[in-house]
Amino acid sequence: MKKFFAEFKEFVSKGNVIDMAVGVVIGAAFKSIVDSLVNDIIMPVVGWLLGGLDFSSYAIKLSEKIAEDGSVAVNAILYGKFINTIISFIIISFCLFCVVKIVNGLRKKKEEEPAPEPEEPKPSNEEVLLTEIRDLLKEKAN
Repeated sequence: MKKFFAEFKEFVSKGNVIDMAVGVVIGAAFKSIVDSLVNDIIMPVVGWLLGGLDFSSYAIKLSEKIAEDGSVAVNAILYGKFINTIISFIIISFCLFCVVKIVNGLRKKKEEEPAPEPEEPKPSNEEVLLTEIRDLLKEKAN
């Protein structure tokens, strides 16, 4: 059992898991912003352009039931909310596409920068001496 918890602790403490958790939290916050953008800004404008339509209230009623307290329970297909969700998905996808495109552009610029050429290592004392001996032997042979 201790080994199991030790493995779990190692798994959780890895940087990738923490980065992923932060991404999920930021993604959830971003989703609420996009939902508000779609429901509170874009869809009213689209509805106004289409003559006052409100997609969020569009539904196909399948059945109605009146409860004892007088309230009405409706079983319906809420396709208007589905349209809003599709628009939210398209906006989120577009934003993520833009972010990935920017990051890839920054990576490409970083890769294009030429790396400084490494200097040739200085020859060791033995190599210098061997080179001098070689040159002297060549001179004697000529």
